[in-house]
Amino acid sequence: MYGVKWRAVALILSFIASNQLELLKRKPSDLRRYAAWSSTIKARYGNIANFLCKERLHWPIDRDPQTLCQNPTLFADPRDYKILRNDWPYGLTPDITHMCVWVKNRIDTAPENGDVTEESRALIDDFVHRTFTSHLSRFSDAADRVIWFKNWTALQSIRSLEHIHVLVRGIPDKVIVEWTGEEARDLSQPDGAL
Repeated sequence: MYGVKWRAVALILSFIASNQLELLKRKPSDLRRYAAWSSTIKARYGNIANFLCKERLHWPIDRDPQTLCQNPTLFADPRDYKILRNDWPYGLTPDITHMCVWVKNRIDTAPENGDVTEESRALIDDFVHRTFTSHLSRFSDAADRVIWFKNWTALQSIRSLEHIHVLVRGIPDKVIVEWTGEEARDLSQPDGAL
């Protein structure tokens, strides 16, 4: 079983490392629940971004980075980002926790493909190292336990709120709670993501 599990993790990591993000998918059962959930949320809040701002991020719905950001530099001020568990993670192995880092700033992307610019990539790499990897010194393979990606524009389901995805492998839930400030929620319940 361990070999099968590790091959699945290696496959996921290879998708991210090779920027084949379109190959990351939700399980069909999760996708059906997500579609039903998002329909309810859109009816109640107008769109998912409004729900996230009001209920999860506690940010104003007016998300103009010029007026909302404390610092125009990405990740320079902790008030300009929030780390949350992903309510609707991709179909990953159980030892992988999927978080989103929501940011008030714009993450610069290349117009030709929607991928992050080299400058943005450097800022994100530094943030991920400072925030996640450097806090895992108890693990000799800390750098191999953390990976991040940002969906290209064409793959984003919530385009109006900038965010990156961070996947961590084999990290105790206590550490995840320290990063996110929240316990794991039971998303199998109809209102689990509310």
